Amino acid sequence: MGTKQLSGTESDIDDADVMRADSLAREIFSDIANKWALLIIETVGDDTRRFTELRNDIEGISHKMLTQNLRMLERNGLIERTVHPTVPPRVDYTLTEAGHGLRATVDGMCDWTHRFLGHIDDARRRFEAPVNG
Repeated sequence: MGTKQLSGTESDIDDADVMRADSLAREIFSDIANKWALLIIETVGDDTRRFTELRNDIEGISHKMLTQNLRMLERNGLIERTVHPTVPPRVDYTLTEAGHGLRATVDGMCDWTHRFLGHIDDARRRFEAPVNG
């Protein structure tokens, strides 16, 4: 990976930092906006969880999908993976500080859903109602 040198004013550097942050945000949002990632974060929660516990607690997730999502979450610094030197090896997963921050955001989204559930249900009924005309 090469080093990009910036020349110019401090404003140019700030703009480059903002552009990089926006690009990184889009990449991370793309990674975590799938069927499983947020469920994994919520399931790990404040605990240390083993792979098998996660697979058993997340209904419908396959071994392959859990593995792929745990790796992606680890790559993005949201989950920490600890391998213990036992036979067979024991692997634990915990949320990082960034993972806890994301979990708080997810909790806020869940609170929003509960707050506006009636509104959402009403809007869906109106949208799906046959048009009489």
